[in-house]
Amino acid sequence: MDSITYQVDVPASIQHFGLNQKEVQRRLNEWLVLSLFSESKISSGKAARLLNISRIDFLDLLRERGVAYVNLDESELDDEISTALGIEPKQS
Repeated sequence: MDSITYQVDVPASIQHFGLNQKEVQRRLNEWLVLSLFSESKISSGKAARLLNISRIDFLDLLRERGVAYVNLDESELDDEISTALGIEPKQS
């Protein structure tokens, strides 16, 4: 995969947590991809490809990081629950 290099300043104290440059880069890449996914800018499949992992592994990563795979607003959630229960959804 092609790459581009950015210079990112991180606090020197980050080293106190045992993070070397490679680990910081891995975490920054992961955070960037997770944020793009959370903002609905990329699909789970694209996110997995960007992290060079399987889609199943990406879904596991979402769970580990507490990131919702499905992000429904209140109305959409009500409709989903009503449908699952066999109840006619409320009309807005």
